[in-house]
Amino acid sequence: MVNLKKQGGGIKFSVIIAIMFGAAIVIGSSFAMTATDKSGFCGSCHSMSESSLTHSKSLHAKLACNECHAPHNIAVKIPFKSKEAMRDVTATMTKNIPDLIHAGGETRDVVQKNCLRCHGAVIEGVSMTAKPYCTDCHRNVPHAPRTPIAKRSAADA
Repeated sequence: MVNLKKQGGGIKFSVIIAIMFGAAIVIGSSFAMTATDKSGFCGSCHSMSESSLTHSKSLHAKLACNECHAPHNIAVKIPFKSKEAMRDVTATMTKNIPDLIHAGGETRDVVQKNCLRCHGAVIEGVSMTAKPYCTDCHRNVPHAPRTPIAKRSAADA
């Protein structure tokens, strides 16, 4: 005969362990996601050190890199960050890093959506037909240029 009282205790213990394991995964993933969004992490690679430096001197210095460079919907953000991370790691390992790094197509779309998410109300009257991306005109806002303010053109603002 099976001792049901003893068996029930084993199931409770298994459920508790599963819940603790799940909580550890969620907390660990949340911490990792937050840590890898920040400029300290992004700038730790030699290829991104210039971007990190210019970001630290910009109007957006208080924002994490991925406030602009990654989707905000977590279901879209995780695969996007994974793909971009693999691209960056591959470029670093193969030493195939361009002298000047520009955001590519999908990243430009993500950055544009994030510009509009924060600044949409401010730019309601702006025509975006000639140039579809905010960064086409405001290319140095998130990464302050080294050019002194007095020598910058309006497009550098």
